[in-house]
Amino acid sequence: MADEMTADLSDRTRLLVRIGGGLLLAGFIVYLLHVTVGLGSGGGEGLFGTWLYDGLMLGAAVSCLLRALVVGRERVGWALLGAGLVAYAAGEIYYSAAITGSGELPIPSPADIGYLAFYPLAYAGLIALVRGQLGSFPAVRWLDGLIAAGAVAALTTALALGPIVAASSSGDVAAAATNLAYPIADLALLSLIITVAALSGWRPGLSWLTLGLGLIVLAGSDVVYLLQAAQGTYVEDGLLDAAWPLGVLLLAAAAWLAPAVRRGAGEVGLRVALVPALAALAAIGVLFAERYLAVPTGAAVLALATLLGVVARMALSFRETQLSLRESVHESLTDPLTELANRRSLMEDLGAMAARAPAPGTVGLLVMFDLDGFKAYNDAFGHPAGDALLTRLGSRLQAFTAGRGDAYRLGGDEFCLLCECTAAEVDALVAGGAAALSERGDGFLITAAQGSVLLPGEASTSDAALTLADRRMYANKSGERASAGSQSRDVLLSALRERRPELHEHLLSVAGLALRVAEARALGSEQRDEIFRAAELHDVGKVAIPDAILNKPGPLEAAEWEFMRKHTLIGERIIAAAPALVPVARLVRSTHERWDGAGYPDGLRGEQIPLGSRIISVCDAYEAMVTERPYSVAMMPARAMEELQQGAGSQFDPAVVATFVRVPTDRDRRPPVPAD
Repeated sequence: MADEMTADLSDRTRLLVRIGGGLLLAGFIVYLLHVTVGLGSGGGEGLFGTWLYDGLMLGAAVSCLLRALVVGRERVGWALLGAGLVAYAAGEIYYSAAITGSGELPIPSPADIGYLAFYPLAYAGLIALVRGQLGSFPAVRWLDGLIAAGAVAALTTALALGPIVAASSSGDVAAAATNLAYPIADLALLSLIITVAALSGWRPGLSWLTLGLGLIVLAGSDVVYLLQAAQGTYVEDGLLDAAWPLGVLLLAAAAWLAPAVRRGAGEVGLRVALVPALAALAAIGVLFAERYLAVPTGAAVLALATLLGVVARMALSFRETQLSLRESVHESLTDPLTELANRRSLMEDLGAMAARAPAPGTVGLLVMFDLDGFKAYNDAFGHPAGDALLTRLGSRLQAFTAGRGDAYRLGGDEFCLLCECTAAEVDALVAGGAAALSERGDGFLITAAQGSVLLPGEASTSDAALTLADRRMYANKSGERASAGSQSRDVLLSALRERRPELHEHLLSVAGLALRVAEARALGSEQRDEIFRAAELHDVGKVAIPDAILNKPGPLEAAEWEFMRKHTLIGERIIAAAPALVPVARLVRSTHERWDGAGYPDGLRGEQIPLGSRIISVCDAYEAMVTERPYSVAMMPARAMEELQQGAGSQFDPAVVATFVRVPTDRDRRPPVPAD
């Protein structure tokens, strides 16, 4: 019995469960020896055939009821099954006490009431467990269960029902009805078990497998008994008699096995197709036998119903396949984040537009957009906020293009607009699309660079149109970036040059070194540009530091150091006032962090520090060491290099230092300025 089921029970209850389970197993083994090798024969039939047999039946019922009493999960289902087993055991006890040895077998009798009462209680308990363990199911899974159940019922009816019905036709009506009730109830139980197996996707867990096997043993042994009794071949105290205790003990074991995790029933591959196919073959076999052999009409009716179910299953499968295919096509042409059409869809639509002549007086318009400021927004607010922004902007672009054309997301922060319009509408569409993809807020500004192409006048193929639009978009993006970023930078540098000329020269030297290191590390053009601008402006916050502190010849006092450490935060605030320079401001904030976490203002450690800030830190330290200052004597470059290498792994990023020692550091060379 599973430790998972008994883990939350008291020690006494766990011990009771284990002892009870051991006693039931031992009792069944003894009874099995009785019916197979004759253990207890010659005077012990009453002990083994009556007391032990009835004790096993009653013990299994108590086990299920105890499970319902002490475990809250699935309590109703196991209470119903336990009650059904109590009724079954009561029928057995009455049979042993009142009928065995009397020489008469009255039908019906109170024993039959107990036996037959088991079935509705078992049906209800099984359905309650299904709802608790397996959750909801698609309609096709119910159909799978009905198909498989129909095949089992047809086969059972064909093989066993004929003789049973024939034997039951004699006698009074009550006896015949009672005898027929057993095979019908057993067929219903078998059908329900098969349906449950189908609902689980033909992958029942251990508890379901044990429960289903126990019910199958009970129903199957009943059918075999009825068939043997009809044919006059049943032998009392034979091996068949061990099947009923085995069935109820399997139910008792299932009660204490850990229940399956609640899950819906999904498609599970070959089994889904194989089971209905086997059911169809069984039904065809029954119909074939009905033509040439004496097969009950009921079996043929069940077989025909099974085949009709298989046909319905094929129709549902075809419908599901069509829906799945349609969904796959939709997903392949749709951006999952914004629900806009994707690049593949654009290529198909653009190819179709390029292949046909536009309507008289119209042109085809392709506009590509790339968001400016999105990277800084993503870095500042996080990826979930960035995804939400892309979704909002995509919805606005789609709303703007509704009735005019189509909107697309090509990936990342690139969007596209495709439509047919008059020449007079082109500028308004381009401007409206860019406006839809713009947003301003506290500390951020998102705009859209654009590149547009007219078809077929400027491009006759889809590839040519995309290439030209992409080129124009990036030309527009670079121009806007130069206009916003460079103007703000120039203002700050001019102010710094007027305030502290010597600091301005230091910043230019650091910027030149930082750019060379960034190039040596093969960073992208946008990242190199950000690092260069951050290096130019990394000490701009010192404009707020008094000259008395900046030029003090001796060591700074604690209060003075506290004031000095604020210059990176001041610099960040000054630079971030220009939205185009927000990424630069973030790098400036972290230029005095240390690799070992002992820096300021945030105490970042290792790769928590932005790479650009780590590069500027090394270049700034080198430039400070080789420059003559009021409070320090300039070092020789070789000595400064040694200091950097000694600080690698503590103050500086070792990888950045390793790159720095390989780049030229000729201080007479003017720093290269990246093209705006």
